[in-house]
Amino acid sequence: MAEAAAKPVAVDERGGKMKAELGGVVVLDFGGQYTQLIARRIREQQVFSSILPCTVSLEEIQKLEPIGIVLSGGPSSVYDADAPKCDPKVLALGIPVLGICYGMQWITHVLGGTVEKAERREYGRAHLKVDCAGGPESSELFTGAPATLRIWNSHGDHVRSLPGGFRATAHTENAVAALEDPQRKIYATQFHVEVKHTERGTELLQNFLFRVCKAEPTWSGAAFIEETTAAIREKVGNKWAICALSGGVDSTVAAVLVHKAIGNHLTNIFVNTGLLRKNEFENTLEMLRDRLKLHVIGVDASDRFLAQLKGITDPEEKRRRIGREFIAVFAEEAQKLQAGEAHGEIGYLVQGTLYPDVIESVSVKGPSATIKTHHNVGGLPEKMPFALIEPLRDLFKDEVRRIGKDLGLPAEVLVKHPFPGPGLAVRLLGEVTCTQLVTLQEADAIVVEEIRRAGLYEKIWQAFAILLPVRSVGVMGDFRTYGLTVVVRVVESDDAMTADWVKLPGDVLERISTRIVNEVPGVTRVVYDVSSKPPSTIEWE
Repeated sequence: MAEAAAKPVAVDERGGKMKAELGGVVVLDFGGQYTQLIARRIREQQVFSSILPCTVSLEEIQKLEPIGIVLSGGPSSVYDADAPKCDPKVLALGIPVLGICYGMQWITHVLGGTVEKAERREYGRAHLKVDCAGGPESSELFTGAPATLRIWNSHGDHVRSLPGGFRATAHTENAVAALEDPQRKIYATQFHVEVKHTERGTELLQNFLFRVCKAEPTWSGAAFIEETTAAIREKVGNKWAICALSGGVDSTVAAVLVHKAIGNHLTNIFVNTGLLRKNEFENTLEMLRDRLKLHVIGVDASDRFLAQLKGITDPEEKRRRIGREFIAVFAEEAQKLQAGEAHGEIGYLVQGTLYPDVIESVSVKGPSATIKTHHNVGGLPEKMPFALIEPLRDLFKDEVRRIGKDLGLPAEVLVKHPFPGPGLAVRLLGEVTCTQLVTLQEADAIVVEEIRRAGLYEKIWQAFAILLPVRSVGVMGDFRTYGLTVVVRVVESDDAMTADWVKLPGDVLERISTRIVNEVPGVTRVVYDVSSKPPSTIEWE
């Protein structure tokens, strides 16, 4: 097979976009904490949205044929020397623009207005007075809005003077809160319309999408499936593909989607890395083959993965080694398949990469930072024998579940808790050994069993155990012990971008703790993780 750059494609290698990704709204990211939330809120209106760094070229923006552009918030001040910027010509494209927080300040600054440090910062709730409610001076953005609103602010700078051609459409007690130039189709709010704390925020966003941008609510699961399968079919052509299948929601939906496009030209490969949960390899193979009727090859490569991790304690190095070994296994299996008489050239590797994976792994969103490397994104080698097909790359987890439901996947797949690609390697802190893996597998199985027993499994996002490389003193049977510590992590979330810890009932926590200490040899202490994301991540490594 010819060697190709590890260039992920949302079915297209970014040279030719899927139809579903054209004609939507582009969100330009200035490093704001709510940028992903803006994109989600737009998609909730059945309008496709994609996030690009604020530094992206005008040409790249135009390739997407957007009907609207949103400028996100950000932590900087527009007058700082190193403040994030985008091409000012974005305001002259004739495409409707909505600036939010920093986005409003950037518009003001670039077009000749004045932005200064505020004497009194505005963080949290505030009262908004709409200056254009009704009458000849009414605003498209505030159509249907009452004269006053409760809003959510998060800024330390204020607009002091407006650019030419603009008018203020709303204010708070001490600041201009919204401005617009309808002739140029440029609108802006100092407050965050995308957060739930802002009253009528969704309606304001709808006004921008449907009244200003003239958007059509056509982005749906059915449309995504139809257009994505067509794009995959055209991309793959006469070649064949293999799919990195784990049995989780993401990879299973990706496999079914690609199978719908190219049929028996897809072979799924499920690799036992030795880092899976208790009995997961056997149980998942049975489900994929017998109940989903997918063509799946099971490969037991546990020894080689564990060998790669020997002596490795750095979490990023763990992810990189696991990512490289996955590709090596897939390449070997592809060669075996191509040696068969009825098999063609394998040119593609299918992965269930999601938008949060991309966001956290690669610093592509303006000044946003890389959080951690996901083995299937930033952990891939520079060169690979396949081009990537990642049909879910621009979707959030809840969107993937809806797509899976539309594809007819059973509930047991759709409600399955997320499991990291590197597996238990990132839930076992420090060096990964066979003994510690068994300990963690047993503890993790107890956590999940008790969560199911309490009827909570389908109501939460994730529940799992972490094994710490620390020991603590204990007492068991009148003898002093010096045992291991297990952390229990249970979180609720919508899309893994943010998460909060679940306040489990005391009796559930008690059963989990008691069972782990009594049933898992070597563990003498169980603790509960009560940190949210942010500032923590869901996984520990």
